[in-house]
Amino acid sequence: MKYYAGVDLGGTNIAVGIVNEEYKIVGRGVLKTNMPRPAEEIAADIGRAIELAAKDAGITVDECEWVGIGTPGSVDKRIGLVEYANNLAFYDVPLSEMVGKYVNKPIYLENDANAAAYGEALAGAGRGVDNMIMLTLGTGVGGGIIIDGKIYGGFSNMGAELGHMGIVHNGRQCTCGRKGCIEAYCSATGLINITKEYMEAHPESAMWEMVGGDINKVNGRTSFDGMRKGDAVAKMVVDEYIEYFTYAVANYLNIFQPNVLVVGGGVGKEGENLLAPVREAVVHQTYVKKEENRTKILPAELGNDAGIIGAAMLGNMAM
Repeated sequence: MKYYAGVDLGGTNIAVGIVNEEYKIVGRGVLKTNMPRPAEEIAADIGRAIELAAKDAGITVDECEWVGIGTPGSVDKRIGLVEYANNLAFYDVPLSEMVGKYVNKPIYLENDANAAAYGEALAGAGRGVDNMIMLTLGTGVGGGIIIDGKIYGGFSNMGAELGHMGIVHNGRQCTCGRKGCIEAYCSATGLINITKEYMEAHPESAMWEMVGGDINKVNGRTSFDGMRKGDAVAKMVVDEYIEYFTYAVANYLNIFQPNVLVVGGGVGKEGENLLAPVREAVVHQTYVKKEENRTKILPAELGNDAGIIGAAMLGNMAM
């Protein structure tokens, strides 16, 4: 049995898993990222977390074939460099080289959203297909594109920023500086903003009681929970959200026609409450008419493990 170390580097935790060739996590190690601090210290803790995971798996680090790291930010994976990662305060950080001081193994670097998409493609909702898109509906909208079984990132690996496709000209302000991005409408943050606007316009909505009269307690579940309670205003929020999301999904399907489009993240946990109406509506916005040729729209299966599994298998990209 072969083993691989996968690192999911986040702003809160350094999560490491030892993954076997069947894509199973057999050992784990977690340390706090403890930001802000120098990149050198984070690299050292990545090394320690890998050792903890190997020990948990009952092996040594030397028994791993390689180490893969999924990190936030813009990544030049050809030279193992994190060009920029805002939440880690990384600027031109040679992360592969830094971690290599503590782990004497080949080290592969990739954007964390791309790594998670690769994990879902290998072992989750996209297993068995060659072409897949993953959308993660969290604080922002992330994701990744898999073409012919490989991560697509453009010529410099800075592409596939799926959250920053425009869906409304001169629309809502996005954190990226543009207006009208899918992230401004379809992230959990976007959903919260839409919910608040409807609540302010409709003081009779049951959602006010759900949040104890404090609009600052609205979260990404409020509208869906309100809809399930029969609140008409909450239903309007959900319908508008789904309309924006369907429009975005249709764009991706018309461009790429992947075998599968996978939806994850906090809002993605709504499952069929979200996906069933999207499947129905997107048929009228895409060019594929035969059922057998339509992209399957599925919920993500691996949760936070997707990033670990995808990172662990990054060495496959070099073969």
